[in-house]
Amino acid sequence: MAHYQGLIHRYRDRLPVSENTPIVSLNEGNTPLIELQRLPRQVGFDGRILVKFEGLNPTGSFKDRGMTMAVTKALEEGSRAIICASTGNTSAAAAAYAARAGMTSFVLIPEGKIALGKLAQAMMHGAVVIQIQGNFDDGMRLVQEISADMPVALVNSVNPYRLQGQKTVAFEVLEALGQAPDYHVLPVGNAGNISAHWMGYCEATGQQTAACGYCNGHCPYHAESLQGVKRPIMLGYQAAGSAPFLRGGPVSSPETVATAIRIGNPMSWSLAWAAVKESAGWFEECTDAEILAAQALLARTEGIFCEPSSATSLAGLIKDVARGKIKAGSTVVATLTGHGLKDPDTAIAQSQRPHIVAAEKGPIAELIGKFL
Repeated sequence: MAHYQGLIHRYRDRLPVSENTPIVSLNEGNTPLIELQRLPRQVGFDGRILVKFEGLNPTGSFKDRGMTMAVTKALEEGSRAIICASTGNTSAAAAAYAARAGMTSFVLIPEGKIALGKLAQAMMHGAVVIQIQGNFDDGMRLVQEISADMPVALVNSVNPYRLQGQKTVAFEVLEALGQAPDYHVLPVGNAGNISAHWMGYCEATGQQTAACGYCNGHCPYHAESLQGVKRPIMLGYQAAGSAPFLRGGPVSSPETVATAIRIGNPMSWSLAWAAVKESAGWFEECTDAEILAAQALLARTEGIFCEPSSATSLAGLIKDVARGKIKAGSTVVATLTGHGLKDPDTAIAQSQRPHIVAAEKGPIAELIGKFL
């Protein structure tokens, strides 16, 4: 079996790279598509639910897919430094891929609004971390202004190469299932991921889309075996305290426990709307309580630990199953965007505390007996 070398190597003919492009990779992609066994029954769904666990990428989130492309193209274009605004996962990925490329990374994070697991990654990879007295949207505005005036490449999802890398999730799902699922559900923050997923499904099945950024509807690759194959209905779920797609416009002070999607002014607004409308899908919102309940349910019934923002996809799906909006017998793929270890504090806060007993067999056996 050939050594897997990352998604650019695997999908080179579907991405804007040449034979001379200096690829910056940490062997991202090729993440597992795991079929849930117990959770569907518990939520009263008689179809299939599979999760694309992006938390098993090198830095623990889907951001690696976009960052391998963004940093690769920045290096090819001669950049020596990159910059991004981040709620956590983007900064971790940017710092790691910049380190891999021998470049300097600058990351702007909102004050007090970032999970420590993600901040630790950016710091360990040598990023210059700049904590601003403002939110993500303030940071996004600032990095756009700075990158326009200084020799640093912007690697947020406004960079079209980011979406090119992220679209490969759709390719992997199609390869694993042999067809598109009936529904593909995602958490939505900055909205680049739902846009990229739809782009990938459209390119792979030979169909055009207004959400196709790089090829502008004239896709360079169409898998002949998938020509004309159906595309999934795209569903985007937001946290109720940070739900601009449900409010009809930007949210000035977004708040949610799901820090990765605590974004009030999504950069991929138009592309995300195109993905939902073209696929006959919809947006919905979930409360923090619903998000945390879904995170715990997934971990305790399936052994899969994702971060709160990832669990938003399942929380929304569970809500729509209960309301009868998901057709019985359907196949659903949910993208889990990041690993639960990204935000251990939130997980610990909602978990049962350790049982403290004497270091003796008797008390331990007595405690165990209560659970048997």
